[in-house]
Amino acid sequence: MANLAGLILFGILAIIQSTIVSAMPLLNGTADLILLFILAWALQDRVTSVWQWCLIGGIFASLYSALPFGVYLITYFICAGIGRLLKQRVWKAPVLAMLAATFISTLLVMFISFAARLVSGVNLPLISVLNLIILPSLILNLILSVPIFSITHDLAGWLYPEELKV
Repeated sequence: MANLAGLILFGILAIIQSTIVSAMPLLNGTADLILLFILAWALQDRVTSVWQWCLIGGIFASLYSALPFGVYLITYFICAGIGRLLKQRVWKAPVLAMLAATFISTLLVMFISFAARLVSGVNLPLISVLNLIILPSLILNLILSVPIFSITHDLAGWLYPEELKV
């Protein structure tokens, strides 16, 4: 059931990401809702389907992106691994872990997509990309990370209810 919910959720997120969020940039940077949901899902305690959701989210992000197909898929797997690692290390402060994972993962996704564009022949000046795309995207992702973590926490509680001990 969790994987079906992930399929529906990431389908809706891909539509929102490609239509609404991309139409509301800060300078030229936009938030990455799929990345934020993958990170928030990776930081939940009871969740067992992190890698499946990462695969689903990576496929949806790769479908609407102009980057080569596997870039988002591979990058999101690395980011989910970072989220799981931070969950183990910073387990008493999950919101702090979400902010740290968002910061690291956003930079990782942005620099890997920048490198993929360079490899595919699109030459962009690094300073302009940093000032106009990466930093605004980082700010938007950090602002949205806490509300998305809260939504994902509620969703994880609904999909993976705690067993009552009697």
